[in-house]
Amino acid sequence: PLMISIVSLALTRPSVPRRDALQLLTAAGASLVPSPLIAAPSYAASIKLADGLDFPLASFGLQQYDDATAERLTRLAIDAGFRNFFASTLAGNQRGFARGVEASGIARSELFICGSVVSNRALDADTAYKLTKLGCDENLEAFAVGGIDTLDMIMLDYPGPGCDCIRGQWRAFEEMHASGRTKSLAVSNFVPAQLDCILKDPKLKTKPTVNQLPYCVGYHDTGVIPANRRRGIHVQAWSPLGNGRLTRFSRDKAKAKEVCSEVGAAYGKSAYQVALRFITQMGASYTVEARSPEHFQENLKIFDFELSKDDITRLESLNVQVTYEGAITQG
Repeated sequence: PLMISIVSLALTRPSVPRRDALQLLTAAGASLVPSPLIAAPSYAASIKLADGLDFPLASFGLQQYDDATAERLTRLAIDAGFRNFFASTLAGNQRGFARGVEASGIARSELFICGSVVSNRALDADTAYKLTKLGCDENLEAFAVGGIDTLDMIMLDYPGPGCDCIRGQWRAFEEMHASGRTKSLAVSNFVPAQLDCILKDPKLKTKPTVNQLPYCVGYHDTGVIPANRRRGIHVQAWSPLGNGRLTRFSRDKAKAKEVCSEVGAAYGKSAYQVALRFITQMGASYTVEARSPEHFQENLKIFDFELSKDDITRLESLNVQVTYEGAITQG
């Protein structure tokens, strides 16, 4: 496997879709070094986070579509058995999601619901705090249309441009947590130095439990899971299927699917199920999209088999990984 050390991803506006943002990472590359295999710590369908919450490893992540579509797909996901949901403010359909939950009739206690806040354009700590606080309020206002008045998790979708801003963002999150409106706090697209802005703050009260990062079988940074684990933080993969390619490079698409299909044949599983199982055996979880009952089932039914060590090694050989240096907002 190869590792490509690349330049940081620069996001100039908070509305950049995650799947489009990561494509920018393929634009530059340099030094090539070996990519080590990470041992799999768990094979369970859920884990217990550092704060004690049970966290299902399979999550449905809503993408950018209208509220009616979000409502319909949320109901399909619940019917398929999904219980973990990521309804990002970037997707713009939290109200549709909430209506889908309400219409399903499922008990709120059966679901793990995560919202998100985008406040990374702030250039000072006070503004970062105010924008994040506003984002927290807007999340609850949106979810309330479906009778959801508290969240299991709120996620800071992107870090601010420096430690002061990040700590301003986090102060608003801690207030939301202290008020009982969310049970757990999380981040997304944070590199270790940005995590340490939070963790080394002498005023820290509540630590992040999850860091959502780009990760798929054919394109990932093998260092992010252990780096986060050392900080007591669990990694959740976004774009875990590489937009269906299982990699970020079009030229490697055929090979990635071929190998995953060959591995899956021995287990009676699809290439995509193998790719998702690989992620969980590497020690992460995933948030994934689907638009049909069949695909929801496919994305969920990966916990009844275990990839062998030889298969893990073979799948890891597909990886042309970035050294993830974060999503840094430019003022």
